[in-house]
Amino acid sequence: MTAHDRRVGAATLKRLRLSRGWSLADTARALIDAASRLGQPLGTSVASVQRSVARWESSTAPILPGERYQLLLAHIYACGPTGQHSLGHGSDFAELLDALTYLGESEHRLHELRTLLVRTATDAGGGLLALLGPTTQQPMTAAFADPSRIDEGLLAGIRAVIGDVNGQVGSIPFVRLQLLLAPVVESCRRLLAGAAPEPLLPELRSIAAQAYTLAGRLAFETRDDGAAHALYTAATTTAGRAGDPWRRAVVHMSHALVTLYSTPGIDAARTLVDAAVRDARTGTSIAVRARAHALQAEIAARAGAEQHAQAALSLAWYDMDGDRDGDPSPGSFSPTYLRGFDGLCELYVGDPAIAHDAFARSAQALTTPRERVQRTIVTTDQALARIRLGDPHAAAELLHACIDGASSTGGRVTAIRLRRARHELRPWRTENFVADLDDHLIDTFGA
Repeated sequence: MTAHDRRVGAATLKRLRLSRGWSLADTARALIDAASRLGQPLGTSVASVQRSVARWESSTAPILPGERYQLLLAHIYACGPTGQHSLGHGSDFAELLDALTYLGESEHRLHELRTLLVRTATDAGGGLLALLGPTTQQPMTAAFADPSRIDEGLLAGIRAVIGDVNGQVGSIPFVRLQLLLAPVVESCRRLLAGAAPEPLLPELRSIAAQAYTLAGRLAFETRDDGAAHALYTAATTTAGRAGDPWRRAVVHMSHALVTLYSTPGIDAARTLVDAAVRDARTGTSIAVRARAHALQAEIAARAGAEQHAQAALSLAWYDMDGDRDGDPSPGSFSPTYLRGFDGLCELYVGDPAIAHDAFARSAQALTTPRERVQRTIVTTDQALARIRLGDPHAAAELLHACIDGASSTGGRVTAIRLRRARHELRPWRTENFVADLDDHLIDTFGA
């Protein structure tokens, strides 16, 4: 972090304060009031806090606010004059995070602050308005009244909200994410039902398909299969009208995974995966194509079709090793995720020892909050591999960690995988280590 960066951060904090019409003393009083509301009184004078604010804004030697003050600043700048939370692009809260970035705060700490304030917004009943920045809220209202007023700025704002919600998977329970996303889904429906400008329709349809797909996944995770099916149907139709076939392939893959865990057998999921592969092969995203082939390999492995599974997996690695510069969906899949599919294929039709090592490598690389759900799933599969290697004690230890991971998000897939792994431990059901695991499951999930 350079001296210039720190000065930019300090200037941003000062600009934020002045935009509220606050003096240094006013800001100090706001921080003290926020601390009292949060049950964390500062126990210091206005003058003392005022000196801290001045040091943060110093034009010569600014300092980064401590974590306690960062939390208080986040709370006061996340609320607008009316008390409504505003966390999206262009909000004071977003500017505060920029300022802290320039002053040298870590990305991990900023993610924690954002997650905490999203939780606060959902506690208070906030939804779309919490994540739509102030520069997007007014155009949204205008577009509802007159769809011809939809513009690229509004679409970018809606896409940012979907990205925010998706980025909180693994950090925020799924039921809270539903609360945040539901108004976005309804907004997309209303905008598509109107006479949107023709040049913007492909982009609007692409955004709507993303919203419907994510909402379908959230509905499934919260055990509302009827709503999930309806949302995936809408996503498939909308993505099919958006242009490039890879967008519909993404919908098919998400729908296939949901179907795999909510429908007996694998035939329905296989149909969706095969459709995803067809769309992905004619689309422009190599990453999506790799993921589609990986899912095809998993389905084949679950069916015991070893040769088909290995062929599909080879295609997935061929795609992943290709030139992905300019890929329209670069973050949709990665070698780390693909290693998990390596493990799955070995688990079902290969060597459990190889599967175990593949799962271990994949889980170790899945480190971000967004990857927490996937890490729990992969670790559960790693436990299955240990059971098949004749080491149930070690498997149970892994499953204890998986229970803790699953409890933080309430994910349905992780719960299903945990139950299946516990089922594999039946031969040792009279052992104390299995009884301890059952107690942990009951304490966490109630059954």
